[in-house]
Amino acid sequence: MPLSIFGWQALWSPYLIGVIVFLTVVYFLITVKWRNDFKVNEPLKKSEAIFFLLAMVTLYIIKGSPIDLLSHILFTMHMVQMAFLLLLLPILLIKGIPWWVWRVVVNAPVVRTIFKIFTQPVVAAFGFAFMFSLYHLPAIFDTIKLDETFHGIFTFILFLSGFFMSWPLMNPVKDMPKMKSLYKIAYIISNAVLITPACALIIFAGQPLFATYYDGEAWLKAMELCVPLGTLSGLSLSGPELFFPGNMTTLGDQQTGGVLMKIIQEIIFGIILWKVFRQWWKDEHSTTEEEINEKALKDFQALKQSQQH
Repeated sequence: MPLSIFGWQALWSPYLIGVIVFLTVVYFLITVKWRNDFKVNEPLKKSEAIFFLLAMVTLYIIKGSPIDLLSHILFTMHMVQMAFLLLLLPILLIKGIPWWVWRVVVNAPVVRTIFKIFTQPVVAAFGFAFMFSLYHLPAIFDTIKLDETFHGIFTFILFLSGFFMSWPLMNPVKDMPKMKSLYKIAYIISNAVLITPACALIIFAGQPLFATYYDGEAWLKAMELCVPLGTLSGLSLSGPELFFPGNMTTLGDQQTGGVLMKIIQEIIFGIILWKVFRQWWKDEHSTTEEEINEKALKDFQALKQSQQH
């Protein structure tokens, strides 16, 4: 059955387009036109603008395009959406917003305390793993999916936990303490390990876990979060299986979602790990070269002094 039956509004979320355009305009006003209002500022870098625009495009794709509608039909698409929302989008935002803007944000009175606590590496890593695992407990997951308010609040908290988890790796603020490259490598590996049990439970479950993806009545109620009620009431639907591709089953959809979440996480973390390792290698060899040059200079000066005597 085609997705077009849900209507253009459900497929393309025009309201989100307006929000993204507004955020983009505000971003360029702050970083270009109002830049000199900040005590410490720098010209906006091309790379920062590109990262921010990529963040906005990513946000629209995962929350405004048909992917968002599909995430309410296929658990596979839900997990793909979660992977990009929690693991990629925070990184793009951190790298896209100039460090001097982040400096003002993280030093704001209330925000300073929150950042100090929740961006501690141990707290950030375990906090994200806990929130992700909690979200995907069947009873909690189905409750959240059936209530628009709960869904919005919990998704935002989950996104914040992903943001705090990414901050120690990407922290761009120049006068804030930075995690050493070797510690970053251990931190990335720890995060990959901590999220594995939640994915494993989803992948190796012997039966469908989430009523909002296998129970027709619960599914229809969950669909109200992304489809206008008037449109939904005019359709005769029994359950999400009407939209499953090929011979996919509900259990197969659930298992595929768990596998894809883990694969996407490994790809994103693998790229970050490679960049961190390369920087660590560069720093180590750079330090060695400086030490060699310094030692050679001292030896030369000592030799020169001995010849003079």
